[in-house]
Amino acid sequence: MPPDAPPPASPLPDRPEPPRFPVNLAAPDLAPWQDGNAGIPGVHSFAAEEPGPHLLVMALVHGNEIAGAILLDRLLRTRPVPLRGRITLAFANFDAYARFTPEDPTASRFIDEDMNRVWDEATLAGPRKSSELKRARQLRPVIDQADVVLDLHSMLWPSDALILAGRSPRAAQLAAQIGVPPVVVADDGHAAGRRIIDYARFADADGIRAALLIEAGQHWEEATVATMEASFRRAARKLSLLPPARGEAALPRGRIAHVTRTVTATTCRFTFLREFRGGEVIPERNTLIALDGEAEIRTPHDNCLLVMPSPHTLRGHTAVRLAKFD
Repeated sequence: MPPDAPPPASPLPDRPEPPRFPVNLAAPDLAPWQDGNAGIPGVHSFAAEEPGPHLLVMALVHGNEIAGAILLDRLLRTRPVPLRGRITLAFANFDAYARFTPEDPTASRFIDEDMNRVWDEATLAGPRKSSELKRARQLRPVIDQADVVLDLHSMLWPSDALILAGRSPRAAQLAAQIGVPPVVVADDGHAAGRRIIDYARFADADGIRAALLIEAGQHWEEATVATMEASFRRAARKLSLLPPARGEAALPRGRIAHVTRTVTATTCRFTFLREFRGGEVIPERNTLIALDGEAEIRTPHDNCLLVMPSPHTLRGHTAVRLAKFD
C-alpha cells in the first residue's frame, strides 16, 4: 500500500455494541413465586366464584425487562381478588431473568432465542429445541385458557409508551377503550417470527379473544412500572374483574394508528439520518429518515408516526414501523 494511501476501512460489525442506559430499578427476588399455584412454574391464578373473563398478565417474556416482574411481584404480595372471572399472573422467562445484572442489563434478554418470535403452530409443535421454546410450550396451556392477555414489555430506546394490537381489530378496539398508554398501534408483526399477540387464538378474525402487548416505556424506570400498573388496572376494570376506582378521572379513548410499512434492515449498515424518538410524527410524506446501505427509507405519507425506531438494528430485524392514525 502506498505510504499516502488511506488505511482500509474497518468492517462494520453485524452486532453493534448496545448503548448504556442507567438501571434505576432493583430486580425483585422471585424465589417465592417460582412454584406457582396453577400447575405450571411461575404461574399464579386467582378465581372468583362468579363466572367471567380470564385475564392473563405476563411479564419477563424478555428476561431483562424487569419492570413487569416488579409489578407482578407487587400484585402477588397483595393477592389480587377478582369480583368475577379469573386473573392469572405469569413470569415467562425465569432462566433469562436469572442472568440479569445491572452491569450488563441487555445481555439477559433471552437464553437461546427471542421468546416473542416463536408463537406459530409450526414452531410450537415442531421438533426444534431451545430454552425459550421449551418454556413457551410449558406456558401454552394457560395462554390457551385466557380470554384477554396483557403482555408487559419495556423499550431500550427513548420512546412514548404504546400498545401493540397486532392484526386484530378486536384487540385494537379493546386497547383504545383501556386508554393507557394512549396510542394503539395495529401492525403485522416481525419478519423474524410471531409474537404472543400474533398467536392464532388471538389473531383469528372470527374469534372473541384478544391479546395486547404493552410497551410501557423505557427499561429500568419506575415510570414504566407505573404505566404497566395503570394499564393492568384499567383493563381489569374494563372487564369488571376489579371494582371501579374512586375518583378516577375518565380518559379519552386511545388513538389507533395502522402500520403502513414495517422496515426490516437488509444490511448491517442501517442508519437513521438523525436521532428519532419513538412516537415522533413526521409531517411530510417522502421525508428521508434513514439509509439501509444505499437504499433510502422515506415516509410513505403525511403525519407519519415512527413506531419504536431502533438505531442499532441487526440485519433481518425490524428497524422501525411507519404508521398512520385513523
